[in-house]
Amino acid sequence: MHPEPAIPTLAEPAHAAPDDGRAEPGALRAGIGELVEVTTRVRAAVESVVSGRPSLAWLTVAVLLAEGHLLVEDVPGVGKTTLAKALARSIDCQVGRIQFTPDLLPSDLTGVNIFRAQTHEFEFRPGPVFNNIVIGDEINRASPKTQSALLECMEEGTTTVDGTSHRLPHPFLVVATQNPVEMEGTYPLPEAQRDRFMARLTVGYPDNAAEMLMLDRQEASSPLAHLAPVTTGATMLRLAELVRHVHASPAVKQYVLDVVGATRTHPSLRLGGSPRASLQLLKVAKASAAMAGREHVLPDDVQQLAVHVVAHRLILTTEARLAGITTQDIVAQVVERTPVPAASPGWR
Repeated sequence: MHPEPAIPTLAEPAHAAPDDGRAEPGALRAGIGELVEVTTRVRAAVESVVSGRPSLAWLTVAVLLAEGHLLVEDVPGVGKTTLAKALARSIDCQVGRIQFTPDLLPSDLTGVNIFRAQTHEFEFRPGPVFNNIVIGDEINRASPKTQSALLECMEEGTTTVDGTSHRLPHPFLVVATQNPVEMEGTYPLPEAQRDRFMARLTVGYPDNAAEMLMLDRQEASSPLAHLAPVTTGATMLRLAELVRHVHASPAVKQYVLDVVGATRTHPSLRLGGSPRASLQLLKVAKASAAMAGREHVLPDDVQQLAVHVVAHRLILTTEARLAGITTQDIVAQVVERTPVPAASPGWR
């Protein structure tokens, strides 16, 4: 298991010039201040339930701000679903939950048209994807056909039923949990499905102190039962729009391309990172920079997130897989070997 990235430190926001379509400095600076305040509350709410692992809360909130989707992978019982439910309860918005099983049909996700004899018309009954936050439990226990029903939802924010396209609510976030593919009754996610997830994280086992705290907190009742919303979906949507104005210099963008591009020529990989990987790595780096109180992206932001954003999209060669090499190892190696652009005022 690859170690969790270090949490970015809160830095003084830089004074950015309003170029390249960026927001006015004063408005952006004030917005960043509000973003830090709101996301700190959300992270604290999540950490009150999933204790001892602040990196999980940081990445989860960053993906939400970057308007992506999150894949949470690990063995049963380590808190994958609890993490997703804690995020959902901390934000006052519509939440849907899907328990993926082998007999689940695509229409169970997207909805179905029902014929009403009284009116002689079809009525659309929406499925659970018509929520702001959709929690998909054990997504790889459903068949590939059902898994693929989420592709249009995740990429375009719409779903098509019987030839009619329906727009999903906004913001829209899928938090899917997945068991390791070696476990009984699981199907590997198709490559196109994995590529739609902005980031993947592994929860891992808590340390002794965090697990003791969990026992104390849940001795009488579940912390989830007492978790109240600390912000609204409308606020998160507004902050997500603000994240788009965080500045990424040409040097930082080139660094993103260099990191992802290096995976495409790596001898241990059959499939490297897609252009979508580059785009989503930059988006979540902007969100992480904003959460750290900065108006600009640093190479550090890219380094801390690269494993989570890129590794799950890669496919190993047979030789690498037999040698016990993981895609996380390769991305970490690529990050270590890729030259970091020299610091310059252009970052800001």
